[in-house]
Amino acid sequence: MGLRDIENNVVSGPPGCQRKNTWSMDGLATTIFELLKDIQQNMYSRALAFRNANITEVNSMDEFIKILDEKGGFLSAHWDGTPETEDKIKEQTKATIRCIPLNNELKEGQCVLTGKPSKQRVLFARAY
Repeated sequence: MGLRDIENNVVSGPPGCQRKNTWSMDGLATTIFELLKDIQQNMYSRALAFRNANITEVNSMDEFIKILDEKGGFLSAHWDGTPETEDKIKEQTKATIRCIPLNNELKEGQCVLTGKPSKQRVLFARAY
């Protein structure tokens, strides 16, 4: 912000900013607040899209291993809920449960390893 900006009651934004580069100092706090909200929403939307694009639903152990080896990322798979099964999956694939989503859809299925009943999918991945 230079003397000319102060005389004209404006401030200049950074180059490449998606909004206009000069803003009035009147209401500047609101302008900056809205700009930061837009930035946060854009970052969140991109991260969410990236996450969703890197989750693959699998329904068998063969599919689990194939996708994990070829594509990687997160695998959404049914799990019977026992630590023993998670340990066996880790032994075979080096993948562990990364997340049991809080807003997970409860949907009956069969564990990818044991075939036992499962109430929901969990996210598996390898650590790198």
